Amino acid sequence: MRVTRASMTLDDLVDFFGTERENRSSDDLEDTSDFEDFMNSVLPECLEARCQIQDDDCRADNAVGIGAFLRPLTRYEVSAAIKHASTFGTATIPSAVQAVILRKLKLHRVSNLGLDMAPRHRTGVQGLNFVDSNSLTSLSAQLAPQSPLSGIFDSLNAIRTTQYEMSFLSRLCGHRPSKYSGLIAVDWETRSPWMELMADVREHYSYAHPARAQSLEAPVPIRYVSLQAPHLQQVHDLLARAFWDGIDVSELLQYSPERCSVVAMYGKTVVGVALLSSPQEAYITYLAVRAGWDNSHIATTMLYHLITLNPHRDITLHVSANNPAMLLYNRFGFKAEEFIAGFYEDYLDSQSRASMNAFRLRLRR
Repeated sequence: MRVTRASMTLDDLVDFFGTERENRSSDDLEDTSDFEDFMNSVLPECLEARCQIQDDDCRADNAVGIGAFLRPLTRYEVSAAIKHASTFGTATIPSAVQAVILRKLKLHRVSNLGLDMAPRHRTGVQGLNFVDSNSLTSLSAQLAPQSPLSGIFDSLNAIRTTQYEMSFLSRLCGHRPSKYSGLIAVDWETRSPWMELMADVREHYSYAHPARAQSLEAPVPIRYVSLQAPHLQQVHDLLARAFWDGIDVSELLQYSPERCSVVAMYGKTVVGVALLSSPQEAYITYLAVRAGWDNSHIATTMLYHLITLNPHRDITLHVSANNPAMLLYNRFGFKAEEFIAGFYEDYLDSQSRASMNAFRLRLRR
């Protein structure tokens, strides 16, 4: 032991075993009172020296942020820990962490005995070579535990959900990016009247039934994608409500839908659609938004992406004379080139409020 105290010496103990014991008879050897008296006189000083050495080896553990004092394990403590773990035998299967700790303790004991020539930093593991001094020594902690900042927990509690591809679970189980190539844009900011209505309904339900379990709604963005076969049924229903029955756009899947279509999706619901007849003709056949999703710039976004997907080509369309969409087309630079009377007579019902007359608009590139 690295004893630095000048008052601590073992010369008297060596002399007791080396000299006085040789001059004593066999009967005196059975009497241990002299030995006990001598040990009682030097034991307090030995314990004081040991505590001083342990205090000098202690250090604050700042890694976990609590400032606890730790000291190196003694050989006796290492052996006692290994013996305690070995008493369980094969009745209890140790966990992976327990097996690693037991293995490191055995390597630590071999290294201290000088039987292992490997560097000690290869066998030492932080957290195993040092133990809490409050549990094994009388050393009191000098640094008070620091409480974590409350803002950290507030920020963590504010997180309601995490996308799987960005979560820790995806790092454990693996994540294969979607092979779906029809994605055009993602909008996390838009809040439609329908979304606000559903949020108000859920909030009212939680106030009316506070004792019942409340289900949290995971936020879902509005995705703008190209037309796919699974969208056809909802697209046909949306166009029938906005225009007239019998509209079928399934043939568009054969004419470059990635350039001729923009479908707005909220989860698995189609909330808007904008279609071109073909990349060669560049004629806008339909532009519609589901009821409750209007006044949310969805039509503007779809028209913008539809124009962007077909650069350097003039885009034309027909629109009813009293359709408010005329203002939208005008903001994008569409100009009226022709007025056609009775253009929608074969499509609209006679009781329809939409004008049968139409304007032919063109966006010149």
